[in-house]
Amino acid sequence: MITSYFFDTYSFIESHKANSRYEKFKGKAIITTKMNLMEFHYTLLREVGKNLADIHLRYLQKFIVEFEIEHIKLANQLRRKYKNLSYVDCLGYIVALANQVPFVTGDQAFKNLPNVEFIK
Repeated sequence: MITSYFFDTYSFIESHKANSRYEKFKGKAIITTKMNLMEFHYTLLREVGKNLADIHLRYLQKFIVEFEIEHIKLANQLRRKYKNLSYVDCLGYIVALANQVPFVTGDQAFKNLPNVEFIK
């Protein structure tokens, strides 16, 4: 039984937009990295302004998990193999693997990778 999910930036954005496909994660435990929250905060700054972006960031910070130097190495190896993936996405994917939780995204580049719950 899955007890937690890794949300990448794409997942946060779609959840914020109330994409009905992400409703199944309401009330579920999620994890993410500071880097993913940085990307999401920036998106919110552009779309809804500083006050709401800051509110979301404060709320979501409780879901942050730390990453190790080894995760950075593995993420860079993944990015070298799949050049169309961003550094932040590669790091998130590796952190999800390390925490043994599904990597939730709608990013097409991850569609056929293992341990991905692909939701567009």
